[in-house]
Amino acid sequence: MEAQSGVQRSANPSHLSWVTVSRNLLLAYQSFGVVYGDLSTSPLYVYTNIFAGRMQNHQTEEVIFGAFSLVFWTFTLIPLIKYVCIVLSADDNGEGGTFALYSLLCRHAKLSLLPNQQAADEELSSYKYGPSTQTMASSPLKRFLEKHKRLRTALLIVVLFGASMVIGDGVLTPAISVLSAVSGLQEANNKLTNGELVLLACVILVGLFALQHCGTHKVAFMFAPIVIIWLVSILSIGLYNIVHWNPKIVHALSPHYIIKFFNHTGKEGWISLGGVLLSITGTEAMFADLGHFTALSIRLAFALVIYPCLVVQYMGQAAFLSKNPKSIPNSFYDSIPDKLFWPLCIIATLAAIVGSQAVITATFSIVKQCHALGCFPRVKVVHTSKHIYGQIYIPEINWILMILTLAITVGFQDTTLIGNAYGLACMTVMFVTTFLMGLVIIFVWQKSVILAVLFLLLFGFIEGVYLSAALMKVPLGGWAPLVLSAIFMFIMYIWHYGTRKKYNFDLHNKVSLKWLLGLGPSLGIVRVPGIGLIYSELATGVPAIFSHFVTNLPAFHKVLVFVCVKSVPVPYVSPEERFLIGRVCPRPYRMYRCIVRYGYKDIQRDDGDFENMLIQSIAEFIQMEAVEQPQFSSSESSSLDGRMAVMSTRPVQSSLSLIVSEQDFLSIDDSIQNSRSLTLQSLQSAYDDDNLHIRTRHVTFQLPSNPGMDPAVREELMDLIQAKEAGAAYIMGHSYVKARRTSSFLKKLAIDIGYSFLRKNCRGPAVALNIPHISLIEVGMIYYV
Repeated sequence: MEAQSGVQRSANPSHLSWVTVSRNLLLAYQSFGVVYGDLSTSPLYVYTNIFAGRMQNHQTEEVIFGAFSLVFWTFTLIPLIKYVCIVLSADDNGEGGTFALYSLLCRHAKLSLLPNQQAADEELSSYKYGPSTQTMASSPLKRFLEKHKRLRTALLIVVLFGASMVIGDGVLTPAISVLSAVSGLQEANNKLTNGELVLLACVILVGLFALQHCGTHKVAFMFAPIVIIWLVSILSIGLYNIVHWNPKIVHALSPHYIIKFFNHTGKEGWISLGGVLLSITGTEAMFADLGHFTALSIRLAFALVIYPCLVVQYMGQAAFLSKNPKSIPNSFYDSIPDKLFWPLCIIATLAAIVGSQAVITATFSIVKQCHALGCFPRVKVVHTSKHIYGQIYIPEINWILMILTLAITVGFQDTTLIGNAYGLACMTVMFVTTFLMGLVIIFVWQKSVILAVLFLLLFGFIEGVYLSAALMKVPLGGWAPLVLSAIFMFIMYIWHYGTRKKYNFDLHNKVSLKWLLGLGPSLGIVRVPGIGLIYSELATGVPAIFSHFVTNLPAFHKVLVFVCVKSVPVPYVSPEERFLIGRVCPRPYRMYRCIVRYGYKDIQRDDGDFENMLIQSIAEFIQMEAVEQPQFSSSESSSLDGRMAVMSTRPVQSSLSLIVSEQDFLSIDDSIQNSRSLTLQSLQSAYDDDNLHIRTRHVTFQLPSNPGMDPAVREELMDLIQAKEAGAAYIMGHSYVKARRTSSFLKKLAIDIGYSFLRKNCRGPAVALNIPHISLIEVGMIYYV
């Protein structure tokens, strides 16, 4: 469908607009089941929480009108104005969330703590987002932040804290949604005990998390109709209550009623803000789930459907309560006409369960971004949509969330306590987003500092007041998100700290190029046919593991390629810009460097074509170097691990340097038998027996007949082709990271216990990089950091 529409777009511009509109309408429909499930179920418990505790002494019509006015203006200022109008415009080429803002800041100011960034990364087409940063070069604030590493570390900690709170939301939201749903069943059937309710909630939770592997696309189509029916229902009931009970509630749209509210309630009114903020829980999902949809689709859904439906429902519920204040403990269900009670009860139960989907999806997005930016251990990321990269499923995170959610449900067994925790978690995430947006306004949008300060003062003050009210409830369940976020933040920071220390060790223990040059082109050993792909996190230099081979093995491959697969702080890298190719030593050494760059939205596909694209890119580099630097092409002292060039990874059929022929067959390449040991042959035979059904594509490269080609270039290309036909071996370091003996106790605790535990229990680097196990060679290395 996508391919067909792509053909028609270029031929018919009007069709382009129709495709865009229809796609956004479809995504807006899906967003109801993923993004807005949580936000739309808030009317179930908002007024009940506002008038809890001592607020029961202030259940007058004027106070109820003031409570609605608070809900209305909170709902207008934060979700509508802050998020829909402002924050959604700060997307990182379609990606949203805390780390999307952080990656934007890292690109427009040197705030990143990742050490393997290169100047070539800044040339990526998706790297520069928004206006040119040249005018900001002399900004004193920018220089101040870039100069002080502690400030950059503090910024990272704030970002990790916000990301951890989003994951905490992913634990708390399913618990409160499902418990509130089954609590409605208890009111209908008094025979149900608390134990039976908790057991039923746990069964529903297990089923909900088991559905996640279907993918956002399928889950959204299943859940969206439920939310839409729910929204239409609460809109109708809201209108009925306004007309039937108290049309004067319309006057409460005036903020004057907020002043009256606080005049009557005083300190109790301030504490009740913890209940008011429950009306906007789930708002952050609009931004965090942006990668699953588009900004336009989310704006359309909120402005045209969500906002009017919820405002009318809150208004109608307040109109009912103003004449029936004794119904506040069960405000939503009591406001429903008797004939509609059971249909609405069933729809409300389903909608409350759907509400947890929003933050589960947001959690997957946040974890994927954390991992890509070096702040989360390696996990399996499954992309569930062929057309939208952002729609993902992470099995390990899914089951961890399920276990933690079950623990919260069984441990608290009370929606009031979970609600206190939930409100604190949501408001903390919003506060972090506001802070980061202030920096984005200055560094990315390049607006004046005054505008950023006004943004921070307005929304920071509003959210700060709500946050202060939520913090008052820390002893009453509010401690739960703080503990959860502390655990996840510890994991993120330990992984980031250990990764940075390990990289710095590699950087300071590189093999000397003078030593390699002193060994000569043969490296002092026998060079046998084949390609050795040496994987390292180093973007420059030769890793220390290479010296282990040279000094301990009698033979090595004739062609060596140092491969660095790294993430860059952009959402995606186009295939034409993915490969950076260069030399490590002069031409006779046949040693190259390949840097493979991925964005945090990119799919690292296991399509078996990496070797072919690598060979093609190196061949293009050899040809390009000979054309652009003919005076150096025959020199043995050129290209000493310096110059890198972007090589387009075009389909192998389009190679300019090589003639390509392809063949599909069911067995593995016979050339393996010619160059590998009997052990590898037997392993290959066993592999063949288990995988007879797999059809393999064999690509053969040949040199074109070009009499004008430089003999040295032809010889190098022939060596490359012969090495490819002989087979490739993947070489990686099997590292053990330990703290030095002179290190502090905290560092030993972080490295020897924390980082070591995470490395042992996450996915192996070879699996994450899709390296074939049959061709893998691992070299043991101990890192004393």
